[in-house]
Amino acid sequence: MTYRLHAVTIRTDNSAQGMERISELWQDIVSGKLPLLFDSDHTMPADISPVSRYSNYASDETGEYDLTVMTVTAEFFAEMDEKVEKGLYKKYDASDEGGDVGLCAKKAWGMVWSDKKTGTIRRSFTEDFESTVPAAYTKEGKAHCYLYIAVVE
Repeated sequence: MTYRLHAVTIRTDNSAQGMERISELWQDIVSGKLPLLFDSDHTMPADISPVSRYSNYASDETGEYDLTVMTVTAEFFAEMDEKVEKGLYKKYDASDEGGDVGLCAKKAWGMVWSDKKTGTIRRSFTEDFESTVPAAYTKEGKAHCYLYIAVVE
């Protein structure tokens, strides 16, 4: 029997230990230990992308939250862009010429925290989404990080 998970969730925070838990989760996903990107036969469906969902915040970015890594189709991104147009989310896009997805994520989250600090956005801390794209999967050869941050209307 072949099977594939559609989502996996951990409870974590932004501490050093929390970042280690997130790194371990992604290692298990990328290696196929958790069959999220690959089914149990190590076959990857062509029409899915991994997305991180941040939810169930205890408070703000300083507290605990649920991190769910899930697979989505292109339809998900179209729906999120509609929510951005309606003012429910703000979209952040960061890239790295060298192809480092970790650096992309740091840049994108840095923009979010800067905007929060300056009052440019008011985060709702309900559900936020992150999609990192390795350079090998982009036309221009850059790594990208797209964040959809829920904002207060």
